[in-house]
Amino acid sequence: MSCSAHEIESRLECAVQWAREAGQFTLKYFRRPDLAVERKSDASPVTVADRGAEELLRQRISEQFAQDGILGEEFPERPGGSGFRWILDPIDGTKSFIHAVPLYGTLVGLEYEAEPVAGVIFIPALDECVYGAKGQGAWYQQGDSPRQPAKVSTCPRLADALVVTSEIANFETIGRWEVFERLNREALLLRTWGDCYGYLMVATGRAETAIDPIMNLWDAAALLPILQEAGGTFTDWQGRATVCSGQGVATNGLVLDEVLAITRSGNPSAD
Repeated sequence: MSCSAHEIESRLECAVQWAREAGQFTLKYFRRPDLAVERKSDASPVTVADRGAEELLRQRISEQFAQDGILGEEFPERPGGSGFRWILDPIDGTKSFIHAVPLYGTLVGLEYEAEPVAGVIFIPALDECVYGAKGQGAWYQQGDSPRQPAKVSTCPRLADALVVTSEIANFETIGRWEVFERLNREALLLRTWGDCYGYLMVATGRAETAIDPIMNLWDAAALLPILQEAGGTFTDWQGRATVCSGQGVATNGLVLDEVLAITRSGNPSAD
């Protein structure tokens, strides 16, 4: 069974509104000296802002689309019966958030029958938002300014490209330090403007590649439709257009082959 463009469009409109609302909620705790930081079972940090923003998103979805499923980072999954599933990361970049770095974001992804169909990236502290839906384009807006099409850059070579990533140590964690070294050597510039902000940069033409060795589904689900609709790519390190591989790389499309030549190198599963 397929869904209509209207069903996706109506949900995307809500997703943009709710991502902004949840992101604005997090700003109440941003740069608070008394913010308590807890550690989850995997040792990753979490705060009241993470949990409160996800609770807000879940409440809005449940009120408007009661039959849709919900998967979020902070709370158990809620199954649905409509074929749609919302995938939520209330604060993508909690480590940045707790260190008062304004590059964290709120991610809202939407799947239909396990296929990513829409996504929103909202950067609360910068008031930047990029969003898109399958077949409906990608759009960028800052503050109250009119929205404009989100488009990737036209840079054709990795040697002239900006590459961004989230956490350098993760390349070593998965035993692929050589990937970081080659990207650092072969790209014009490599910076750690990471988490979802790096992917917003690719979607809006400010960077050519964003790459992460370790990604959860809620980190990736919103990104694929945005990048594709902006004219770029979102794949795993083997070049598959998926959000489920536990890793990700976004490009402007023009440098994709060069980047994949690096990520596939020495990987026996790359064929």
